[in-house]
Amino acid sequence: MTRTDLVDAIAAKLSMKKKDVAPVVDEVFAQIQTALVNGDRCVLAGFGVFKVAERAAREGHNPQNPSEKVQIPARKVAVFRPSKSLRDSVNG
Repeated sequence: MTRTDLVDAIAAKLSMKKKDVAPVVDEVFAQIQTALVNGDRCVLAGFGVFKVAERAAREGHNPQNPSEKVQIPARKVAVFRPSKSLRDSVNG
């Protein structure tokens, strides 16, 4: 599902115009992003948790030359952990 599909689905479900729904969807994503940039978790009850995780530096291999070792620097990544109810609904 793309952002456009999401806007279309919400607009149809709520009998609203797409142009009224699109800014709300964009703002939800912006608020999640802002929380993650600030190092906060974003907890959506019944859906899941977005948070920032630290990836440690490690040694990897160059895919073009597998015998060459490459240092991969430490970095932060966005992580999503689904809630139990979401996991259960996906698994049937």
